[in-house]
Amino acid sequence: MSDRSTLAHFLHDAGLAAWFGGSLMGAVGLNGAAAEVDDPGQRARAASAGWARWTPFNAAAIGAHLVGGALLLKDNKTRVKKQKGVLANTNAKLFLTAGALGATAYSRYLGQKVIEAGDVPVLGATEPGSATPPEVAKAQRQLKALQWAIPGLTGAVLASSSLHEEQQKPSQVLRGTMKGAGARAASAAGPIAALAGARALSAAHAAGPALEKARDNALPVLERARDAAAPAVTKAAERARDALPV
Repeated sequence: MSDRSTLAHFLHDAGLAAWFGGSLMGAVGLNGAAAEVDDPGQRARAASAGWARWTPFNAAAIGAHLVGGALLLKDNKTRVKKQKGVLANTNAKLFLTAGALGATAYSRYLGQKVIEAGDVPVLGATEPGSATPPEVAKAQRQLKALQWAIPGLTGAVLASSSLHEEQQKPSQVLRGTMKGAGARAASAAGPIAALAGARALSAAHAAGPALEKARDNALPVLERARDAAAPAVTKAAERARDALPV
């Protein structure tokens, strides 16, 4: 990992802050203020004009965040591979970022549909009225959900970034690296142990016929030895009985 990643951190954090803050302000402030316009036919126009002004800055913020994130991922690739927990958090962050990108792009598409509809009567930026055309009403209902989904997703990305910062503490790096090494060692030992067990089992199967043959060869010898020893044992027992006092 590089000693300093100041520019990467700035691009990543500033871009994400603008993305999150802009989407939240738009949902609470801009869309809410549009509902206060007296003319119902101008409410959607007012909100759309505000979002259109913000869109280029939002795109720049998203681009800065993505560039900064890519640079940080490159600088921390060793930690991602070796420190336990970092890879899982990185994957979660990528998933959330992809979701936020998709929601942002689709909300812009829906907003453009509302703009192209012209000065239609609405209750608010995301609130259709009884006189609102069906296509515009459908787009507004979807925008109503997306206006909260975007700050929710980008807020989750912020939480993941905070966890990444915690994982960069020296104590966390040491502990996570040791756990990661242990997990990799256990993972590597599993196949080795399985291979050794398979080989031992194969050797036991191969030795089975030889052991059975040795047993069969030994049984006659043992039986002959037993038969030869029996008279001597009987004779010794009789002598011992005769020697005992009556």
